[in-house]
Amino acid sequence: MESGDERPYRSHTKPACVPCRRRKSRCKPEPHTPACLMCRAHGTECTFPNARAKSTPQKRYSTETGPRLPHPTLRTPIAAAQSLSRPPVVAASPQFSIVTQAQNDQDTPLSLEADDDNPHILGPAVTGDNHVLADYLSNISGGQGIREIRPVEPGSSSSPVIFTKVQKRPLGLMVNSSPALHKLQTIEKLVEPWGPHLIDIYLRKINPCLPLLEESSFRAQYTNARHRISPALLACLYAHVLTQWQHDPLLSGERCPDVRFVWNLAIEASYSELHASAGISTIKAILLDVGGRPTTSMTGNGVRLGSAVALCHSLGLNRNPLPWDIPQEEKHLRMKIWWSILLHDRWSSLAYGTPPHIRRSQYDVPLPISEYLSDWERDHEANAVFIELMNLTDVLDHCLEQVYTIRTETQGSNRNLELELNKWVDSLTGDIRKIIIRGSNLNIPGASNLRLAYLATRLLLRRIDLDRERQALDSNAEQMANRVMEARRTAEDIVVLVQELGEAQLGDYWLPVVAFTFSATVTFLIRCALETEQAAGLAQSGSLRMASDLLDTLRSHHKNFKWDLGDICLAQHSDVIDKLLKSEPPAENSGDTNVELRQHFMPDMAFVDDMFPSTWDILQIME
Repeated sequence: MESGDERPYRSHTKPACVPCRRRKSRCKPEPHTPACLMCRAHGTECTFPNARAKSTPQKRYSTETGPRLPHPTLRTPIAAAQSLSRPPVVAASPQFSIVTQAQNDQDTPLSLEADDDNPHILGPAVTGDNHVLADYLSNISGGQGIREIRPVEPGSSSSPVIFTKVQKRPLGLMVNSSPALHKLQTIEKLVEPWGPHLIDIYLRKINPCLPLLEESSFRAQYTNARHRISPALLACLYAHVLTQWQHDPLLSGERCPDVRFVWNLAIEASYSELHASAGISTIKAILLDVGGRPTTSMTGNGVRLGSAVALCHSLGLNRNPLPWDIPQEEKHLRMKIWWSILLHDRWSSLAYGTPPHIRRSQYDVPLPISEYLSDWERDHEANAVFIELMNLTDVLDHCLEQVYTIRTETQGSNRNLELELNKWVDSLTGDIRKIIIRGSNLNIPGASNLRLAYLATRLLLRRIDLDRERQALDSNAEQMANRVMEARRTAEDIVVLVQELGEAQLGDYWLPVVAFTFSATVTFLIRCALETEQAAGLAQSGSLRMASDLLDTLRSHHKNFKWDLGDICLAQHSDVIDKLLKSEPPAENSGDTNVELRQHFMPDMAFVDDMFPSTWDILQIME
């Protein structure tokens, strides 16, 4: 016979606590202690279902502001059938159906963040089955349904999807165990007392150029409930904005913390959260990490970006939320995160030489327009640049599809890539058109980055055309020479852009992966010199002189303004250019001065190894 203080085995008069039910372990309360034996062993908070049901409803907070009560549980059909609760309320219309437990009208229909759970998306393949069961369960007293999101617009092409809750934290991991918090506390000590000022710099200067956070709500939460912000997100945010330290009038006279040390702490915090409680905030932290400067780890960035893409798919961020019956702020937040990850995925693919993680056939989130972005007057110009950067990124995706296609039989329907780029340029108006056509108006936030991204895309197209011309059977010397000159002119535009950058533009927002554009430009100019200009002597080569001018400018920007985006190119090519400019012209073979392009110049293999070192080796040296 068990004592009165103990819970009878399989008794429903004293149900198991919530953590024990999740662990599927026997709940054994101990006398004179508020927690059961298993919760004390695992370090979890011991709460019972009836205690949670009696909690007083509180005001709903927005996605990023203030504390939130747990939202109506999103469960699988089996869990829903077994749950004991009040009869559900069914709110239905011809286009939208949501079956859930009775709730306060102010509750958010779909919670992006929760303390213990994530909303996990179930695709259209199983939605029909779940919908039938949800309708049946809604008519059973005591049944609790599952949350189903359907398009509200008649004729919408978006397939219905369903969300169910999945636990963030691995079983057995203590709730209070937070290595990410310890890393954040160390970073906050290093940046004291400038932490709030760094946040202000990010929200004013960086966030408008690549919207990732809702400014008003994040400011309120940072001021009033900072403990509810993800430690990994805050750690990566501090590290991300340190590149602006020297460009800020208030901070430029202060000693900047060791950027590399702060980044290492922030990356450890994001890895820890990715393991312990991955969610929306983890994706934001990874995006701040991947988009941080300086770039020193291609492999690490690729791994973290792949993890973020997987999380986005799990949370349904690849689906268009506009037809869903959820708050407008939540719709915009979901889209902003998706745009950011799409941007990093495409441009990282171009920079690193690896296929993108995301395929355009597997998402339907619309491209940004001004209505989806900030209402702050000061952000309008930066938001306009961001919108066109995303449109350019969509053009880049068509180029990447062709570059990374391996199965040649699928190449029958190739697009006219140059036409796609020209159509985008032709659609531009006002100041954005001047940025692209004339290279002016670079004082607009993000304009220099957009201009360089456009030239990088144009150079990619020129190189694709050049390689295609080399492989064509009907190619002739004049066509080949024309292709080379077109590509050299684009490379020259890149050199001129870098030379015209002033302190204001160097301190503006830059995607870190555009740093690889400089390496690609110098490598292409070296190739032009070796293939077409070596007969007259490389010291007289116009292509090599152009490459040398680019390196000199990057070296000057680094020395005068500590601009880090040229470091990879300088590390790779400085010695190479010096050796080529000092090399002797080859001996004359014959009097042939034909216009045809000459065969590749092949120096000895030792020189080739020095000339094209591994990018990965350079990054390891920089670390």
